[in-house]
Amino acid sequence: MASLQEQLLKAGLTTKQKTRQANSDKRKKNKQKRSGVEHGASLQEQVKQDLALSKADKLAKDSALNEVKKQELASKEQKLRIKQILEHHQLTGVSGDSDYNYTFNNKVKKLALNTITHKALVNGRLALCGLNETTYLVTSETAAKIADLDTSIVLVQNDKVETEETDENDPYADYQIPDDLMW
Repeated sequence: MASLQEQLLKAGLTTKQKTRQANSDKRKKNKQKRSGVEHGASLQEQVKQDLALSKADKLAKDSALNEVKKQELASKEQKLRIKQILEHHQLTGVSGDSDYNYTFNNKVKKLALNTITHKALVNGRLALCGLNETTYLVTSETAAKIADLDTSIVLVQNDKVETEETDENDPYADYQIPDDLMW
């Protein structure tokens, strides 16, 4: 039985040159397949490297996204902590006749205080803090804690202005007058 090439040659459908060319192409392909074992292995290695690179990129993107989420969560947690401190430590029932002016969000606001609270605020024993359009009156220690967390929350925290000059011959220099004493 003759091969297909021989049958095509006898029938005149192809030429000897075309059959030789087809045979040489076939030999080249077979040779590439035999030596292509190494080439196929390098292709597999390339695919493995590409896969490893894509995994590393995905891992880097995921870790960056997780870091952003952690920072957002920490920021929310800090704001809630500040709000809780302010609501827990705010002073209430201090309204009165004296007006105290302060700035909050680039607006001048007015707070009506009694004279004792007004004097304590001016002297630095009390402070004003603002969060979410709400003003809180707190002690200076609480304001210092809040300033450690976020300095933009503290609106007014005066330094101690009260500097009383004492006379050396004053027999009552060792005795301080209480702030709540009314004459």
